[in-house]
Amino acid sequence: MNEELRADVRVEGGTVRCIGTWTASELGGVDRCLPRLALPSRGDVVVDATGVHAFDLAGVWMLRSAVRALEERGQRADLRIRPEHAGLLEMVSALGLSAPPVEAPPTPGLLARVGASTLSIGRESIGVLAFLGHSARTAAHGFTHPALIRWRAVLHNVQAAGFDALPIVGLLSFLMGVVIAYQGGTQFRRYGANIFVADLVGFAMLRELSPLLTAIIVAGRSGSAFAAQIGTMKVTEEVDALQTLGISPTALLVLPKVLALAIALPLLTVYADAAGVLGGMIQARAELSVSWSDFLDRLVKAIHLKDYLVGVGKAPVFAGIIGSIGCYHGFQVSADAEGVGRRTTTSVVHSVFLVIVVDALFSVAFSVLGI
Repeated sequence: MNEELRADVRVEGGTVRCIGTWTASELGGVDRCLPRLALPSRGDVVVDATGVHAFDLAGVWMLRSAVRALEERGQRADLRIRPEHAGLLEMVSALGLSAPPVEAPPTPGLLARVGASTLSIGRESIGVLAFLGHSARTAAHGFTHPALIRWRAVLHNVQAAGFDALPIVGLLSFLMGVVIAYQGGTQFRRYGANIFVADLVGFAMLRELSPLLTAIIVAGRSGSAFAAQIGTMKVTEEVDALQTLGISPTALLVLPKVLALAIALPLLTVYADAAGVLGGMIQARAELSVSWSDFLDRLVKAIHLKDYLVGVGKAPVFAGIIGSIGCYHGFQVSADAEGVGRRTTTSVVHSVFLVIVVDALFSVAFSVLGI
């Protein structure tokens, strides 16, 4: 770009000299440098704009604002401008164009913030319930017409959410079993009750930790993937295209994912049970000298079938929560890429929170029922 055409301001003694082209496309540098200029602090100031080749409304407004700023400081500004630009200056002065005062928005009080958060949570809860109702109706229609379910998509999601999660689920469950056996074994050894480490590992893993840990891992892996996939489709308007074609996005996108999680999560929970018990067995043998046969004998006597079914029975509920929350937040993505990341993160947080809350409710209900 020609340097002579750039808008610029220079201070030469008591004269502020404006040069270049003062148009909207060239005023960026002037806007940044005006506040930093060492303007004369007293006396008359000459504002010489005869060196400006071209003006537009933005340029004249900025020049007039600078002159008014000097006058508000008690200094007289002698503005010199080319005759061909005087008409535009007179028009701006006659219209009284000036920058409106910018007032900082008032800081909301504690009660206002609590109220706004409550309303936001309420709207979000209503949206989730409406989505769950619509999804349940679509699922009921699909189960009464199995031919309409996209079984290929279900199998694909079973592989992505189930089979591909086996390494991380197995590793973390194994390590959790090791940790439980190590921490409990330290206490059992003091009383010569080493064999009861099997009770601790069995109850902790089969009833609580295996389904909960598996659900959290799946929420981080698959729930976030569901939200990101559907959110990206919203941004690229693929969801709108499906609706235009008369295809239900819920039946096409939500039902296969939730159904796949309902199949995969119980199987992953069984796998996590085995991995956790194996980790506990290895740690009990190494730390407490409890043989594998003794460990398994005690485990069979301590753990009943209902304890095993309690943990596995939680998995389909967790699967429904993770799949529904992930898909819901995917459909709530706005038309920008930032919304995809924000909703993906929110889906994981909400899924993990609800899984833990529901698990706590299960514990209270089972305690009341004596299960």
